[in-house]
Amino acid sequence: MGENAVVDAPVKVTLPDGSVREFPGPVTVAEVARSIGPGLAKAALAGRVDGELVDTSHRIARDAQLAIVTERDSEGLEIIRHSTAHLLAYAVKTLFPDAQVTIGPVIDNGFYYDFSYKRPFTPEDLAAIEEKMRELAARDEPVVREEWDRDEAVRFFEGIGEKYKAEIIGSIPAGERISLYREGGFIDLCRGPHVPATGRLKVFKLMKLAGAYWRGDSKNEMLQRIYGTAWISQKDQDAYLHMLEEAEKRDHRRLGRELDLFHMQDEAPGLVFWHPKGWAIWQAVEQYMRGVYRDSGYQEVKGPQILDRSLWERTGHWDNYRENMFTTESENRHYALKPMNCPGHVQIFKTGLRSYRELPLRYGEFGQCHRNEPSGALHGILRVRGFTQDDGHVFCTEDQILDECVAFTEQLQQVYTDFGFTDILYKVATRPDKRVGSDELWGRAEQALMESLRRSGLDFTVSPGEGAFYGPKIEYTLKDALGRQWQCGTIQVDFNMAERLGAEYVAEDNSRRTPVMLHRAIVGSLERFIGILIENHAGAMPMWLAPVQAAVACITDAQADYAQSVAQTLRKQGFRVQTDLRNEKINYKIRELSLQKLPYILVVGDKEKQAGKVAVRARGGLDLGVMTVEEFAARLAQDVDARRAMPLPRQA
Repeated sequence: MGENAVVDAPVKVTLPDGSVREFPGPVTVAEVARSIGPGLAKAALAGRVDGELVDTSHRIARDAQLAIVTERDSEGLEIIRHSTAHLLAYAVKTLFPDAQVTIGPVIDNGFYYDFSYKRPFTPEDLAAIEEKMRELAARDEPVVREEWDRDEAVRFFEGIGEKYKAEIIGSIPAGERISLYREGGFIDLCRGPHVPATGRLKVFKLMKLAGAYWRGDSKNEMLQRIYGTAWISQKDQDAYLHMLEEAEKRDHRRLGRELDLFHMQDEAPGLVFWHPKGWAIWQAVEQYMRGVYRDSGYQEVKGPQILDRSLWERTGHWDNYRENMFTTESENRHYALKPMNCPGHVQIFKTGLRSYRELPLRYGEFGQCHRNEPSGALHGILRVRGFTQDDGHVFCTEDQILDECVAFTEQLQQVYTDFGFTDILYKVATRPDKRVGSDELWGRAEQALMESLRRSGLDFTVSPGEGAFYGPKIEYTLKDALGRQWQCGTIQVDFNMAERLGAEYVAEDNSRRTPVMLHRAIVGSLERFIGILIENHAGAMPMWLAPVQAAVACITDAQADYAQSVAQTLRKQGFRVQTDLRNEKINYKIRELSLQKLPYILVVGDKEKQAGKVAVRARGGLDLGVMTVEEFAARLAQDVDARRAMPLPRQA
């Protein structure tokens, strides 16, 4: 053996259970899996070597910790989806060789891939592409990782006419090695990892076509985006597709039209026209939240819509948020429509000399805000440009943060329960790269939020870098009837804004100190929350939120006066009641009123009129029999009060 020969050293691989396997030299993840057993070798999708996800072909050349990733692991589904995106591109290039590939990332519940092609893809093309994907998957071709020099890769993709891929690779720093993945005759740029072979991709479906600008810039070419979904099992995919069908039935935009709640139009993009029934829901939510303010010691305030640019400069919004703000000018002064209410609340706080004895001082406002959202991001009333928040700000000392946060979380849980949501997720979003304030203050704020959730006995996750530019926050995410997640509530600890705007209080030792500012909202945007409620309840709102709680329908014109009298009696007691006095058959009226998803339909004929009673039908066609108007009113009142009947959930 020559004196410069290299001898492979033994490699020790430590598995998650603490056991150690020793190999005479470098070993691949697949070989380690095979040494454990044929079942694991067959199930292995990837590996996690010293915390880094790698392909099963990855060679372990030194002692390391290894976890084999299978379909049972959370990363397994993402790897399958990422690999299916590449399979989609492979199929498109096979069927349409002139198409150019761009990017194909994983997204929630699936993936997409953007293509440049000379004509629009059609639904028939989509079906053919999916069929080709199944054919390619059935070939069980190996997915092989290759490392290339950057410039060599640029020349290669330019040579085969893939200008977009060459541009992407050209943006990678010079001298870096890049990874390409080859399956059959298709090769693509990717950092990986991917499944070992295409045969591992069994459950997928292409969903829809859409347009997307190259690099998200409207000045660039419009590409064609193909969306797809992929799952571990057919059962999981079927459940997801069923959920989508249900979501389509519950779409708040469709229900908004059918139930005559609201509409939107091009002359006011991202803004809502509320109809009487929709506004009744709004008022029910707002008045309920106004009671929450009152019961929690908040003083309701109201700030102006437009504030001078100089104020937004002092808060940091002008430098950090200007692209999302609507601006205007008057008499050579620059103003902005407020995107949030907090600076106005600081101005109210500053109008007098505050004492530590007044803290915590809590302000609440149903403040209308405007944000210049991109038109492509607008989505019914779930994503708008003008919205109203159940916004609140607590001015307190640092010692009061924990108690305020714990109390807020408990309050939020009760509110969500009353609206019908009992499954809540908790996340702490920490300091972003673009922020104001010192790291020391950020650290104290982040720890305060985490400790408040611990004191509430709640599990939570941490999202690094997702805090607001002025402070970290807890994000409260609720799950709806379909299991979809909606982030609504938030509380943010802010050591910065009050100081930047010169807010002070007199401390116990007579010194001047800056209060800590807690930004909090429970439902968040009322527009968005109402959209969530509509979809969660499929338009059949709980009695206390229903825009029309009961309708009184007469069988013939002879009972019209009595029907109006019943309705008026109920209205005087605060209930939302309408009448149906049309000259139609009663079965037709009942059917029409049922489509409006009303909680109750009251039918009155000659017998009911003579007895001073009503025949009551509940939602779903349930016949509750005949009762007096007083008995029915008591039932309505009980239904309204029932929103507080459920106990507060205590989550571990």
